[in-house]
Amino acid sequence: MKIQTKFHGEVKIEEKDLFTFEGGIPGFIDEKQFALLPLEGSPFIVLQSMKTREVAFIVSSPFEIFQNYEVKVSQDVISDLYIDSEKDVSIYVILTVRDPFNETTANLQAPIVLNMSNQLGKQFIMNSSNYSIRELLIPSPEQEER
Repeated sequence: MKIQTKFHGEVKIEEKDLFTFEGGIPGFIDEKQFALLPLEGSPFIVLQSMKTREVAFIVSSPFEIFQNYEVKVSQDVISDLYIDSEKDVSIYVILTVRDPFNETTANLQAPIVLNMSNQLGKQFIMNSSNYSIRELLIPSPEQEER
């Protein structure tokens, strides 16, 4: 099928490449199906809604940027996404891209959890974590000294 996207214009998406978020994404509960579209020339990916062209999130693997980042997925998420093996899981975080780029932040408190084997996804809010919803992607010099 062909869809209009926020950042890529018209693209062809295969049914097998769709991820279903049965409960939507917080703030976007009516958006149930998404596709991952790479942003050429960058480490970033677009999580594009299939329903609404304007609903698209820039995401990235947090582990490449934040070396000590840990996600403890709850039993509810494991059950909701029918996760059988850790190798089936991909984790992404939503970025808030700002100008200038060094003010861009990542939501480390609420990662996107994808089960790659059955194409189910969920945004998981880690309430008991010390992570922020606005963690700088590029630490300021003051933060690097800590």
